[in-house]
Amino acid sequence: MDLIKVVNDAFANEKASGYPKFKAGDTITVTYRIKEGDKERLQKFRGVVIQLRGATPATKTFTIRKISNGVGVERIFPFSSPFIDSIELNKVGKVRRARIFYLRNLSGKKARIKEKKMNLVKEEA
Repeated sequence: MDLIKVVNDAFANEKASGYPKFKAGDTITVTYRIKEGDKERLQKFRGVVIQLRGATPATKTFTIRKISNGVGVERIFPFSSPFIDSIELNKVGKVRRARIFYLRNLSGKKARIKEKKMNLVKEEA
């Protein structure tokens, strides 16, 4: 039983290491596979990360929230899911909390998250 757990953890670590580092407040796009009958397609879900949860990559999950047609939609993704094709980091947000559930009660301009300013040093060739 322990050997199976070790193999699963190793697989989860390998898969999760290919993802960009992100935290609560960041805007990401998750591309995941959907199987419908014998067909398979890719669908993108873009939103704000409202929480990261779990200690090991095998049990780690993250929750993304977006507003679709005026309705808030949240989706929980496991890090080690074989259905996740890719994760793309769109914006780095500046928030003070690790879990930003207060975003659920806000709408419009109040629900915006400040973007973190990144200091990029250009190298001269």
